[in-house]
Amino acid sequence: MTIPFPQLSPIAFSIGPIAVRWYGIMYFLGYALGVYLARRRIERGLVPMTTPQLDSLVGYLIVGMLVGARVIYALVYQPGHYLSNPVEFLEIWHGGLSFHGAVIGMTLACVLFARRHHIPTLAITDTLALAGTPGLAFGRLGNFINGELYGRLTSVPWAMIFPNDPLHQPRHPSQLYEALCEGVLLSLMLWSLDRHARKNGWYRPGLLSAAFLVGYGALRFGLEFTRQPDAQLGLVLGPFSAGQLLCVLMIVSGIAWLAIIYRARPLEAAP
Repeated sequence: MTIPFPQLSPIAFSIGPIAVRWYGIMYFLGYALGVYLARRRIERGLVPMTTPQLDSLVGYLIVGMLVGARVIYALVYQPGHYLSNPVEFLEIWHGGLSFHGAVIGMTLACVLFARRHHIPTLAITDTLALAGTPGLAFGRLGNFINGELYGRLTSVPWAMIFPNDPLHQPRHPSQLYEALCEGVLLSLMLWSLDRHARKNGWYRPGLLSAAFLVGYGALRFGLEFTRQPDAQLGLVLGPFSAGQLLCVLMIVSGIAWLAIIYRARPLEAAP
């Protein structure tokens, strides 16, 4: 038994020779929502920065995201491929971006921006964790509409046959699992954590950043068991994929950071 895959064209509409894709629309919605949430935190006095500075930060984040996502993808998922095709490395519109690399790139972008504008780095990364996570749901919905990054073969009643699947077999709609868990569920967890930590006086700068690393890493690690591994790599360590190994690094980094901020820094009063 399967559920029919929605007959949605990847192209939402066209204006002359310009085709506007659903994937791009999803990214725009995630960006717009993230900026809105960040501005709300600035207005509430939770982040020591201005709206013009936020606009500048977005530019840093876009560059950091693209560079980090491409570099980590090239190193982890296609090692050596771009050495023989260096020009192809720049052709990001053909795909080949790593979310884990995007996290690294955006973190470095936050550090550079904070140093230049004399703003506490952890205040920025905490805001990014809260404001950026809901956008993950839109990104995964874009993957679903494109029929890419689909799941493994399964016999669950809600399985789907994806048009881009060469085997045309029932598979997990893992993009929807990730949209729900990584985008919606993780966002609710982080906002609840922020509210309770500030209300009860145990918030510390970096708490939300570390919680994102642990939460996303744990959720993605579990969901990877339903997601089809990358064709060029397959499973890299027993039953585990390359994405799961990167998730383990996220979880370990988040736990280590929690230990550091709660041992080395005094409690801060919530704004």
